[in-house]
Amino acid sequence: MEDLAGQNIYSQWAANQERAALKEKFANDPHRPLYHFLPPSNWINDPNGVIHWQGQYHLFYQYNPLAADFGVMLWGHAISPDLVHWTDLPIALEPTPGTADATGCWSGVVVDNGGVPTMIYTGKNGREELPCLATSRDNLVTWDKYEGNPIIAAVPEEVAGTDFRDHTIWREGDTWYQGIGTGLKGGGGAVMLFSSPDLYHWTYLHPLYRGDPGVENEVFECPSFFQLGGKHILIFSSISRSYPVYYVGKYTGDQRFEPESQDRIDYGGNIFYAPQTFEDTAGRRLMWGWLKEGRSREEHRAAGWAGVMSLPIQITLNEAGQVCFTFAPETQALRGANTEFGVQPVSGDHLLDTLQGDSLEIDAEFLPGAASSFGLILRATPDGAEQTRLVYDTASGLFSIDASRSRSDREGVSDSSLMAEAYTLQSDQSLRFHVFLDRSVIEVSVNDRVYLSGRIYPTRADSQGVGLFAKGGEATLKKMEVWQIGSIWE
Repeated sequence: MEDLAGQNIYSQWAANQERAALKEKFANDPHRPLYHFLPPSNWINDPNGVIHWQGQYHLFYQYNPLAADFGVMLWGHAISPDLVHWTDLPIALEPTPGTADATGCWSGVVVDNGGVPTMIYTGKNGREELPCLATSRDNLVTWDKYEGNPIIAAVPEEVAGTDFRDHTIWREGDTWYQGIGTGLKGGGGAVMLFSSPDLYHWTYLHPLYRGDPGVENEVFECPSFFQLGGKHILIFSSISRSYPVYYVGKYTGDQRFEPESQDRIDYGGNIFYAPQTFEDTAGRRLMWGWLKEGRSREEHRAAGWAGVMSLPIQITLNEAGQVCFTFAPETQALRGANTEFGVQPVSGDHLLDTLQGDSLEIDAEFLPGAASSFGLILRATPDGAEQTRLVYDTASGLFSIDASRSRSDREGVSDSSLMAEAYTLQSDQSLRFHVFLDRSVIEVSVNDRVYLSGRIYPTRADSQGVGLFAKGGEATLKKMEVWQIGSIWE
């Protein structure tokens, strides 16, 4: 007798025993998130192949099941009915010796090709990186690699070297288009554009977009190109900048992208990387990103796990044409016990007597008043020796996740943020922090527009306090709601 994954009963029993042992091992790890997705153990990085298929959300990801460190990459796989509660499935894709993916199955996408789930990914073979294809006959659980891989056998002449990877795919009429990230000879990154009638046979056209040629050793990784609210958006992760950016512009009749504005996606401390977006069956544009570790390699190897997926983030355009990042409403299903706080003045530091926790959703709205800075205190010890602050500076307009005191065994890092002109508030204008705190993970959406992320690693068990603060004058808390959140794996 076999289960959905084609495993026999003994293999499934062994897998369950292994997961039970891992659950016990990680039960007392104070930094391992409870409700952000991560695999049972070891290393995770880029989200891959996100798709809504027959009522289930599928999340694939770059995975090293052998160590909590980067290595030979496979594709892990999980499914969810609601975007927040996940079930692990067996590994979807692994290298095949003697082929184009002999040393790694790197990032890619999954598309619906006339009812056939089709995966296009980067095959790694030594230093060579080329696109490969696989299809599934059983609703995305197992995958058959195309015998003709790679589906693009050589890189365009403009490409600087072997960095030719990661894919964004869309369809116009009967034609498929594919953008692949790379770096160019002479400097600058680019997304190279190809066309195909069938996903198997591709013709190189030209760069969809090419960056500043003055930037040496640049590579545009993990591109995502899509239409949104009458504009086109190009997202990629920049090797030279170490963070992902988005460009808003127009897609011309000759299949070229012309940017009109640009910004970074995450205004935290370069934790969020390699985002992938997709359009679900409701027509929403959703995004996940890889949240890197903020601790040393030695620490995460010893912990036995490294890397976390962000929560699902919805991308929209507001009336002013600005790109907005908000948490998908499905995250409300995570909410547990609720605590509410009404209008109150805020001056100095104030830890809340009735609220503690390291796994919370917080929705707090402030009026700046006369304060020079204000915000939230998270993961605080009673004596304040350990604490993390979410800060808005009214004079500069900067946001920050101040982790300089987040762990008492060493000096922390202060993650600075947004340029002043983007968020200059008047004294009667409010600022809303929508925060998800999950042990070592912090994600924030500010005024349903700006996104920040951070990683913190408090060392004391009593780093559970939550509070408010204001400096240089009095601010006002208009309202705050807080929800406790439990584990999604129980």
